[in-house]
Amino acid sequence: MGVPWLTIVGIGEDGLSGLSPAARDAVAGAAHVFGGARHLDLADAILTGQRHPWLTPFSASVEAILSLRGSAVCVLASGDPFHFGVGATLSRHVDPTQMLVLPHSSAFSLAAARLGWPLQEVSCLSLHGRPTDLIRPHLHAGARILALTSDENGPGALATLLTDAGFGRSIITVLEALGGPRELIRSQMADGFVLDDIDPLNICAVTVVPLPGARILPLSPGLDDALFEHDGQITKRDIRAVTLAALSPRAREVLWDIGAGSGSISIEWMLADPSLRAIAIEADPERAQRIGRNAHNFGVPDLRVAQGSAPGVLGGLDEPHAIFVGGGGTDPGVMDAALAALRPGGRLVANAVTLEMEQVLLALFSQHGGELVRLAVSQAVPLGQMQGWRPAMPITQWRWSKP
Repeated sequence: MGVPWLTIVGIGEDGLSGLSPAARDAVAGAAHVFGGARHLDLADAILTGQRHPWLTPFSASVEAILSLRGSAVCVLASGDPFHFGVGATLSRHVDPTQMLVLPHSSAFSLAAARLGWPLQEVSCLSLHGRPTDLIRPHLHAGARILALTSDENGPGALATLLTDAGFGRSIITVLEALGGPRELIRSQMADGFVLDDIDPLNICAVTVVPLPGARILPLSPGLDDALFEHDGQITKRDIRAVTLAALSPRAREVLWDIGAGSGSISIEWMLADPSLRAIAIEADPERAQRIGRNAHNFGVPDLRVAQGSAPGVLGGLDEPHAIFVGGGGTDPGVMDAALAALRPGGRLVANAVTLEMEQVLLALFSQHGGELVRLAVSQAVPLGQMQGWRPAMPITQWRWSKP
């Protein structure tokens, strides 16, 4: 067991009055105190050690803290250091037994208390330094969302997104400088949002109200094709749902989507859980740009797009837990590279529309085993005065788990 040399103290806008005796002693007794300029000013009256405002890039401050290992170091953080805070970053470098963490109420807790919202029923997001698009998967009728913003412009940007996506009647409550003397709470509808002089330190509470035609993203796989921007190169919704089931997403996994087209498989993979990551591999530059736009419109802006042809572009990518091959599988070396790159226990799913790709999959099935499935979908269409079935092109799907 180590002896704690690093103390992380959560501090609110109420400053020293909101600190426990233990937290005050940790701040006053530290030889080195790190934090934002605002935090250091809030604690100024009891600081005796050297002040260290955060550096840019932040990694420089982390290095400075680690260089003082063994000294009495205190880090001041906003609210709860482990709720979208600095604690998570420092815990990757410092053993928990060498840290003492003294949290304050988080902005989420304070906002929920002001609004009377049970926190366990609320979606809590950080949009601080991150795309506002991250809110999109959470936009469902009646949902309650608490979203940290980066600055005074964040609430307006959020209102614009909601209005453009068909949620203009949603109520945005801006809670500013919670817990301190400047605390202010104001509410407006998204489509009539005109608040100004907003404190840069704010959190937005959103009560979601969709209008007819609002862009609501269903929670099940197999989203409507019309939600995607595409040029026809898209895994259709029925086949996509079956394909995602075969890929079997699991928390914190990485997917390679080779021949991504519109990016629909990658996007739905990432929508399954916030911890999932995907790399969409697409040779066509116009399609690669389209994938990026789709990723933002579906609220998964962290989708990585690797533009280039497989297998050449595959080198250096994060090792995949799952691979989907939707295009380019007949190109020399693509399937061999995919099988080699897959982690042990990983899943590979490949779809064939053409006879040439089907021959590739038949050979792989013969050599490696797995499952070979034939998928056929028909849709009812007008046939004169009546209705008839129009079959889509059948899909041959190979599913394989690496030993």
